[in-house]
Amino acid sequence: MASDRFNPTGSRHTLASRTAPTTKVARAAALALCLVTFACAAQTPPLQGPGTPVPPPLAGAPAGAMPAVAPPPPPPPAPLAMQQPVVATGTVSRFVINPEGDVDGFLLSDGSLVHFPPHMSAQLVSVVHAGDTVQIAGFRGSAGNVTAQQITNQRTSQQVVDQPPPVNAMRLPPTLRGAGLVKLSVKGTVARVTTAPGGEPDGVMLSNGTVIKMPPPQAQQFASLMRPDAVVAASGYGTRNQFGEALQATAFGTPGNVTQLYNDMPN
Repeated sequence: MASDRFNPTGSRHTLASRTAPTTKVARAAALALCLVTFACAAQTPPLQGPGTPVPPPLAGAPAGAMPAVAPPPPPPPAPLAMQQPVVATGTVSRFVINPEGDVDGFLLSDGSLVHFPPHMSAQLVSVVHAGDTVQIAGFRGSAGNVTAQQITNQRTSQQVVDQPPPVNAMRLPPTLRGAGLVKLSVKGTVARVTTAPGGEPDGVMLSNGTVIKMPPPQAQQFASLMRPDAVVAASGYGTRNQFGEALQATAFGTPGNVTQLYNDMPN
């Protein structure tokens, strides 16, 4: 027993034999820990960075369920077809005004309707008069009307070109733009249906050139009257001047049977 205690070889042999099982257990535990770590990493979703949107969970999924990956958004709708460029020539038969009294168009002798922005009104009536032959360069819309970008008086060669109004141009605030309107009542036969920029009906023009305007949702209520040769009547607020007559309707229908378009209208 004394030789075993002090024999160096025996001591080393005894220590190795005692530590070998402990080393094997430690290695096995470390291997198991690595396997568990890899498995957890494979199941853990990536962290959301700042500003990264979190996709919504699946409908009916339990709380804490993995969020669903949202499908890509649908492609944007195709742009509307561009208007058809046109160059036309004709004789001005009548100017057309809006309810505020600005000249914003004219009729040619062949019945074509030419539109232009109201801010061109003063310049246009100083260059073009009824009976003048004009050349119009612009675009023809889906309703067949022409939106002018350039109007040339062929008699005088004077031109009016659509340009944005000056930045410092004085314009009444919205609350005062209707201050000069007067109450009007009109009736007559529809010559043509007017349309909003999107092509939906927004009123009518009578055979005498009077323009009756209303919002498209209200105009849709009178589909049977939104046609040529229909006999209509309207009352509302607008302007009558040397260039024509136009009103924003508050009541519309047939003579003797008009319908109020708005509630609580002042008398």
